[in-house]
Amino acid sequence: MLEKKLGKQTVIFKQPPTIAATASIVGPKEGKGPLAPYFDQILDNELWGERSWEMAESKMVREVLSKTALNASKAVSRIDYILAGDLLNQCIAASFGVRESGIPMFGVFGACSTMGETMSLGAMLIDGGFASNVVCLTSSHFCSAERQFRFPLELGAQRPPTAQWTVTGAGGVLLSSEGTGPFVKKITTGKIVDMGIKDQNNMGAAMAPAAADTIFAHFEDTGLPQDYYDMIVTGDLGRIGREIADDLLSSNGIRIGSILNDCGVMIFDMKQDAHSGGSGCGCSATVFAGFLYDRLKKGKLNKILFVPTGALLSPTSVQQGESIPCIAHAVAIENG
Repeated sequence: MLEKKLGKQTVIFKQPPTIAATASIVGPKEGKGPLAPYFDQILDNELWGERSWEMAESKMVREVLSKTALNASKAVSRIDYILAGDLLNQCIAASFGVRESGIPMFGVFGACSTMGETMSLGAMLIDGGFASNVVCLTSSHFCSAERQFRFPLELGAQRPPTAQWTVTGAGGVLLSSEGTGPFVKKITTGKIVDMGIKDQNNMGAAMAPAAADTIFAHFEDTGLPQDYYDMIVTGDLGRIGREIADDLLSSNGIRIGSILNDCGVMIFDMKQDAHSGGSGCGCSATVFAGFLYDRLKKGKLNKILFVPTGALLSPTSVQQGESIPCIAHAVAIENG
């Protein structure tokens, strides 16, 4: 008997882990957006004194790990595991960023859904009695992601209106078996959803069905009323993707448009020319570690469903004409 399993995709925790602390670092563009006051650090430039954008991204990971432990008033030596990932091949931003920490690490790849995946796995480690303190880390960098997935910046390629801006940023969350909340109460693990979209410049449309699928599964598994949460926030759908997700949910009887938001919409102002909005592992990570965690701690939000979304493509799959498989992982977080 799986006493912690609800339905097909959801887990409920008997000893819900506390989110003991968070930390976030963002780039200069993100630091000019509406959420600037909530980030721990804003960089003056994308290189941050390093020789490459990839090294700058690893430096963000390293510093966020340190800041997260510091914000929790815990020595780094008390961290049992790090769960981390990013967008780069072999997750080099994460592995290079934590290689000097001496802490056991699980490398995780879920594209832009990685923060949801790391928090889900970290919560299971703690509720299962395998760890007391787990740090979940994710990052992305506009320049390194453009180099890997799209066009060299020097080319000056024109971006279509559906395109999103990869967030330069890293976020960290420290989950602990001790604390007074907010708590990770449930998780709903997503499954691969592929609607045949091949346009890598329209990630919102590709990922929206996965987000809708996971949100629908969460309500179906838990039986919760549709107005249970103060906010349901997806990861990186942007303006176009959020509208599509809302339409898909409404067509399946889930009408949550008034509480549905998206990290990719929240992080940039319309005047910043981010087109459809933000994306990248660092998008949902920094918005959660900055703005959303602040709102939870101050009681401005008491129940949120955090649903980072990921497009699981690669340069190779795009070159071979493959469609874009997507996934979304939901993390239910509550005070009290």
